[in-house]
Amino acid sequence: MSIYVDRVTLIAKAGDGGNGCVSFHREKYVQNGGPDGGDGGKGGDVILYADQNMHTLLDFKYRKKYIAENGENGSSRNRTGKDGADLIIKVPVGTLLIQKSTGKVIADMNKDGLTRTILKGGRGGLGNAKFATPTRQTPNFAKPGIKQDKYEFILELKTIADVGLVGFPNVGKSTILAALTAAKPKIANYHFTTLTPNLGIVQKYDTSFVLADIPGLVEGASEGIGLGHDFLRHVERTRLLLHVIDASGSEGRDPIEDFNIINNELISYGELKNSPQIIVLNKADIIPDSVNKLELVQYFEDLGYKVFIVSAVTHQGLDEMLSEVITQLKKLPSPKEFAVETEVQKEIPDKPFEIEKIDGIFFVSGESVENLVASVNFTDEESLNWFHNSLRRYGIIDELRAAGAKEGDSVVLSDMEFDFID
Repeated sequence: MSIYVDRVTLIAKAGDGGNGCVSFHREKYVQNGGPDGGDGGKGGDVILYADQNMHTLLDFKYRKKYIAENGENGSSRNRTGKDGADLIIKVPVGTLLIQKSTGKVIADMNKDGLTRTILKGGRGGLGNAKFATPTRQTPNFAKPGIKQDKYEFILELKTIADVGLVGFPNVGKSTILAALTAAKPKIANYHFTTLTPNLGIVQKYDTSFVLADIPGLVEGASEGIGLGHDFLRHVERTRLLLHVIDASGSEGRDPIEDFNIINNELISYGELKNSPQIIVLNKADIIPDSVNKLELVQYFEDLGYKVFIVSAVTHQGLDEMLSEVITQLKKLPSPKEFAVETEVQKEIPDKPFEIEKIDGIFFVSGESVENLVASVNFTDEESLNWFHNSLRRYGIIDELRAAGAKEGDSVVLSDMEFDFID
C-alpha cells in the first residue's frame, strides 16, 4: 500500500553565477594581445511545476535538497560560460509552497501545468575584457559570479475539489463517493478506514465536478488531536461541504450531537465556519422506527440547511441530493486561492555594507564587500586602483571617514586588512 504524504520540508538553492575569466589574447606573431576573458554564465533557476499526475508528496520524503546547476566560468577568447540548467520540481496540483523562516506562502500551485520560478540563478561575473578602457588596457582582474543562498521551504498539499464529504469516521462517506463516482475507495466497517483524501468525478446531465472524501474527523481535530490538522487542511479549498451524518445511530451515537461536534471543529479551524453545507442523513435503509426522521430533518432545516435522507448502499435519495449540489455550485465562487508573496530571495539593502569599530579597528562587512574583495588581484597595480575607486564609488571611504577613521587606521574588509588612506 502506498504512503500518502501531504506535508514535507525541503531545501532549495538556485545556481551560482560563473566567474569571469582573466585572460589575454595569445597568438603567434602577435605581441601584447589585449584582454579576452569571457563572462561567467548565469546560474540555473529553481522552478515549481504543478503536475496533475502526482497525488502525494511522497517523493520529497526521500530527497530533501534541490540545487540548480551553477553557471560555468568564462574562458579565453571572450567565451561566455554556459548558463546553468534550470531545476524543475514537479508537485501535485493544490500544493502550497511556504517559506519556513517567515511562514509566508510563496506559491499556490492550484492549476495543472502552472509554473512558478521561486529562486533565480546568480548573475555571471564579468571577464577582464569588460574592464578594459583607453587608460586601463591590460586589466588583470575579473568579477566573480553572484553566489546564491539556500532556503528552507514547506510543501503542503491541500486537496482541490468542488465538494467535500465531511463527518465522523464510519458514517458512510466512502460509500457515497463510490456510489457517485468511478472512484474505488477502501470501505470497511471500522473507524479510519480512510486515512487519505479520495477524489472522484461526479457526472450528472451536462455537469461534472470533483468530489473528495475527506478522512473522518474527531472531536479536538482543530487542535491537532488524532490526525486533525492533516484532515482539515484538505477541506479549505472545497466550495461546498456535504456533511454526512449516520441518521441510524447504528453505533449508539446521537446525530445532532455529531453534527455539532464536527461543525465546532470546522469553525475552530481557519475560515471554514463560512463554508456552505448540505446535510446528508445517511443509512436510511437501516434507520430504526424509533428515530423520528421528519423531526430530525426539521431540526436541520430550522438551522437554514438543505437536508437529504439517503442510503449510499441502495442509492436512495442520491439523485435529489446531486441536483441540489449542482444548483448550489453554479452560484458559488471558484475554489479558494491563497495570496502569495512575490519574492523569496532577499532584496539588496539600501546600504549594502556595515561598518563597526572594535578595539580601534574598523570592520566593513556585507555581501557586496565580499564580492568586491573577491574580484581584486592584489598583485596588480591597475586592479588595486580599480579597487580603491570602487571603495569611493560605493561610499565606503566617506562612511569610514564619518565613523572616525583617520590616516593609517586599520580597516578590515572581508578577510583582508588595509591601512586607511584618506
